[in-house]
Amino acid sequence: MSALSDASLYHDRMLTDDTKAAIRTAYASLKDGLPGFRIRPSQGKMIAEVAKTLAATGGAGVIEAPTGTGKSMAYLLAGLEVARAHKKKLLIATATVALQEQLVTRDIPLYLKLSGNQAKIALAKGRGRYLCPRNLLQARGGIDTQAQGSLAGFEQDLSLWPRAPSDRDRSVLGKLEGAWQRGEWTGDIDLAPEAPSDLLRSMLTTSAGGCTGRRCSQFMGCPFFSARRAVADAEIIVANQDLVLSDLTMPREEDGFGGVILPKPDETLYIFDEAHHLPGKAIDRGASEVFMAASTRQLGRLGRQIHAAYSLTDKEVLGKVPLEAGDERLQAYSDALEALEREIRLTWIPDEGEDIPVWRASLGQLPVAWIAHAEHLHQLSAELRRWLTAVRRAVLEMSEGGPTQEALVRELGMALERMERQVRTWQAWSHEDLENVPPMARWVSLGPDRQLVCHASAVSAGHLLRKVLWDNASATVMTSATLSAGGQFRQFADAVGLPDDAITLSLPSPFDLAHQARLEVPALKALPEAREAHAEEICRWLEQHLDWDAGNLVLFTSRAKLDRVLQRLPIAMVRKVRAQGSLGKSQLIAEHTAAVEAGQGSTLFGLASFGEGLDLPGKLCETVVITQLPFAVPTDPVGATYAEWLESRGRNPFIEVTVPEATRILTQYCGRLIRTETDQGRIVLLDRRVIVKRYGARMLNALPPFERVIEATP
Repeated sequence: MSALSDASLYHDRMLTDDTKAAIRTAYASLKDGLPGFRIRPSQGKMIAEVAKTLAATGGAGVIEAPTGTGKSMAYLLAGLEVARAHKKKLLIATATVALQEQLVTRDIPLYLKLSGNQAKIALAKGRGRYLCPRNLLQARGGIDTQAQGSLAGFEQDLSLWPRAPSDRDRSVLGKLEGAWQRGEWTGDIDLAPEAPSDLLRSMLTTSAGGCTGRRCSQFMGCPFFSARRAVADAEIIVANQDLVLSDLTMPREEDGFGGVILPKPDETLYIFDEAHHLPGKAIDRGASEVFMAASTRQLGRLGRQIHAAYSLTDKEVLGKVPLEAGDERLQAYSDALEALEREIRLTWIPDEGEDIPVWRASLGQLPVAWIAHAEHLHQLSAELRRWLTAVRRAVLEMSEGGPTQEALVRELGMALERMERQVRTWQAWSHEDLENVPPMARWVSLGPDRQLVCHASAVSAGHLLRKVLWDNASATVMTSATLSAGGQFRQFADAVGLPDDAITLSLPSPFDLAHQARLEVPALKALPEAREAHAEEICRWLEQHLDWDAGNLVLFTSRAKLDRVLQRLPIAMVRKVRAQGSLGKSQLIAEHTAAVEAGQGSTLFGLASFGEGLDLPGKLCETVVITQLPFAVPTDPVGATYAEWLESRGRNPFIEVTVPEATRILTQYCGRLIRTETDQGRIVLLDRRVIVKRYGARMLNALPPFERVIEATP
């Protein structure tokens, strides 16, 4: 079996002959049982490298596997056999719900069937993606009458509907309730018989703080805990990256992180698919903010809830704090919030001309006076968090508290989550950054309601992922169609804190891209910086050179430019455009497909999300037009702080970060064209910066080996 010969198969001592044989047998079954299967050297190489990486204790690997490689089958085949040999769980983390569903309902069952294997599979999602049956009952009960508490003043805090429900909300709530009661729906919000509005969804789900666990009257039938039980029994777990990061960053009662929601990291082999999303998600996981005015208002509500807790438990002291002393703590924290806000407003005069004015600390260094306030706030908020934890525990452990107890535990839990975010923010504002590590980004903004918001965020996920993933996991593989810039992994390696001894591999495309696709750079005169002139030239090129009777995809980097071009096109062409945002994505794709198959022609206008994961094979997409190089917005406080830090160390953030990331995204956009071995078409780049700027040649050279047609300017 040439694709998996010993030359490519693993010399790692932990990969035993029995495991190698099991992988070869499974691969042979796949080859014989899958209709139209073709041996792909890239897939064989990926199977070998995944197996070698996962078999090594602390193994780490990054594999770029272009469209058509068959990467999901590759990591399933290698991953399951190695996991069984080493008695580990196989956890596959994806960035999108669509891929999770594809793996659970199609790819994994197909692999198990073809390979003759059996394995328990579980789909793991966060609480926010499951129905909370208790909240369903309360939302239904709150349609006609607001839920009432039994303690004076507390009833105002139990109102579930912030405003009168719309007719649609009433209708959807009835349908979901009926489907749940009849057993026709599992409670997975993503598979709801009808999608709830954002308002209704927030009422029907809960967070960890709002969940009372085994104390809840609906615990035995709870969809979230049913899913948790399935995870405990499964060999293969499919989860979203957000949930995996949430678990990995949870401290255990003993030393270490992770293993609270999902299996322990040292008992798990991790596969991160769509891994190019992981750095951003890890940064978002550690970000925090405090809405100053809202936080002050919420302290009043929290005071009423705490008074209710002391009354309900009939205790004079909770968490070693008498109620009167607790009131003093709440007031002290409120006063401290107001003091910091006054200090900030005296120091910073926002630019009224900005939509959302922002002040960013250079290299993350705040004014000394602000730091002093933050240190005081950190101390006060940490004390409040400890006290609030004890108060909630006392209410939760009551033997007979009735509906009021359950509602109060939920409210206190959500207040505790808010307080946790505030503790993290003040800690970030008051603590010094580590040496030789990028600083925290620290900034303040003024919202549309003129409310002051204090922000903190890591600027790189590398330090976090080294601590919670690479140093703890049994082994980890990250994969995606685009992770490098022309085979260079430095930018991604820095972003995820990749160990120095990790495997990095960029596999060649299984398609004959040089003959299947052509990359054109027309001789436009205007560069994107000239907004109106560039939009005019885009419009002129589309009018004259796009085949409007075929299937096309036109990608924009901003809604403003998309709208400018759409407004300039002749009405006959506009009628053939389906623009992102005019309808839901699935409906747009369905209408586009129907129009192309009917021979009428259709052109999709889309933004960044249409440049990734969109599968339009054959005639559905014969031309991809990329209107502009996808450079990141340079004003983002997180990116700006990281760039400033690189510059302070004599490095060039534009060359090291901006260009490689734009190149990766550009490659992703180009990947929308050739989806099968028989596809043909062209990619048109309407941005001459790849020709006239010094970095352009590097970007062009990093793209796949398409035929090139570069028009010369007059």
